Amino acid sequence: MLQKELLRKIRRIEIVTNRAADESLAGRYHSVFKGRGMEFAEVRPYQPGDDIRFIDWNVSARMNELFVKVFHEERQLTIMLLVDVSASGRFGTRSHFKSGLAAQITGLLAFSAIKNNDRVGLLLFSNRVEQYAPPKKGRKHILRLISLIFSHQPEHAGTNITQALDYLNRVQHRRAIVFLISDFQEGGYARRLGAVAHRHDLIPVVIRDPMESRIPPAGVVCFADAETGALTWLDTSSRRGRALFEKRVAEEDLLRRQLFKQLGLDSIHLETHRDPAPPLVEFFQKRAKRLAP
Repeated sequence: MLQKELLRKIRRIEIVTNRAADESLAGRYHSVFKGRGMEFAEVRPYQPGDDIRFIDWNVSARMNELFVKVFHEERQLTIMLLVDVSASGRFGTRSHFKSGLAAQITGLLAFSAIKNNDRVGLLLFSNRVEQYAPPKKGRKHILRLISLIFSHQPEHAGTNITQALDYLNRVQHRRAIVFLISDFQEGGYARRLGAVAHRHDLIPVVIRDPMESRIPPAGVVCFADAETGALTWLDTSSRRGRALFEKRVAEEDLLRRQLFKQLGLDSIHLETHRDPAPPLVEFFQKRAKRLAP
């Protein structure tokens, strides 16, 4: 990609995602993702109603009056964005390729995070870990992450979610909020999802294109698997053939949702022909309501 085109894409995604983060996401993000704990801020004179457990007896003795410790929530979190860059992402029949939607949702989450002074890291994976950017703070860092997504040329076509999660556990020792952004078109990752969910707050983000679940009648069509190259012929003019295809896709989607529910994972489901911001806002709202005391 030419440098000028890359800069134009980065600038556009910054404007779109930054505005959305300002208008609707950052506040909800803050209310959903709590800090790691409480940190000491200062002492102040005791006031009626203060919790006596927070009285600072050393300061009180020196000042000859009661003082209490004041704590603030330790807000800084680590956000890890695991983005699937396999060949199946280079597909889209509406507004975006799936890879383009992944870049947009990455920008939305990243800008929401830095507005709350959190650190953001990025891991790009296919059937190998292709690139890793350690978590940092700041606008310049976020723009670098978005640039990596747009400029990265995948070296491999396949998908291996398990390997990506294993790598995450090796490099991220402290608890993090992990957004796993993929079309989840490969299997065998259930056990690793569960293991990572015990260590981190894991949130699957499923990206799909409408054409992957509903095929219009267009005669005999050859479908090529972008990751393996396997060819499948389907007579799309056959109502029964289309129904069987759609049934299989629906069953796979149901099994995936049931797996997430079984593991206690909150998930986000996006499609290439829809703005990703409203589903993300809805996700934050539902999660805040569920986690409310």
